[in-house]
Amino acid sequence: MTSPVLEIRNLHKAYGTLEVLKGVDVSAPAGHVISLIGSSGSGKSTLLRCANLLEDSQQGDILFCGEPVKWKGTGLNRQPSDHAQMIRIRTNLSMVFQQFNLWAHMTILQNVMEAPLTVLKRDRDEVEASARKYLDKVGIGDKCDVYPAQLSGGQQQRAAIARALCMEPKALLFDEPTSALDPELEQEVVKVIKDLATEGRTMLVVTHDMRMAHDISDHVVFLHQGMIEEQGPPKELFNNPQSERLRGFLSATVPA
Repeated sequence: MTSPVLEIRNLHKAYGTLEVLKGVDVSAPAGHVISLIGSSGSGKSTLLRCANLLEDSQQGDILFCGEPVKWKGTGLNRQPSDHAQMIRIRTNLSMVFQQFNLWAHMTILQNVMEAPLTVLKRDRDEVEASARKYLDKVGIGDKCDVYPAQLSGGQQQRAAIARALCMEPKALLFDEPTSALDPELEQEVVKVIKDLATEGRTMLVVTHDMRMAHDISDHVVFLHQGMIEEQGPPKELFNNPQSERLRGFLSATVPA
């Protein structure tokens, strides 16, 4: 059996005395979509940032394709000890943020090409062909030469997804990819994410959109106060929640 693309074991994360994650286990097998749901402050985005080594965790293991992250120090002083390993893992786990994070002074095409050129040192012609292909894929191939400010929020987020894809990552990490968008633009982005899910891409998705989580996920994890309260296949989790907390959360978030 092959190792999961990403595996998190007993992860703990604190900011000073505030414990945000209190021993979380999540596994993302190749080709699977794992959605993380829960109230604000439950630790979902923090978990994603720890998985991508954008945040240091204090305890627990993170494994990428079976390879454990190497650490030095303990507790609040713990950090990755192998810089080359950290860069390699991070470039294979492309992250799509809530706020797009596009470079305002670069065209959309330049935005998508930047990381493969500077981080991966790939050939410029090859990267440009790849970037144009992914911009076509997300439906904005005609926007290559415009700047982010000239695009709608939905188009900017689709550009951010193309940028993540252009790194040819082993997995995509989405941190609330639609929460900054109004409902009409949100659907443009949801469609792209659903299309990626049907292609069998490995994805870890933090979302407030329960319908999307239901439709795209192989497995859904409900976090509450830094711990996993309940998890399972979407049909079971949404149709037959076992815990009182999950029932309350779904009744407040799922449209009737």
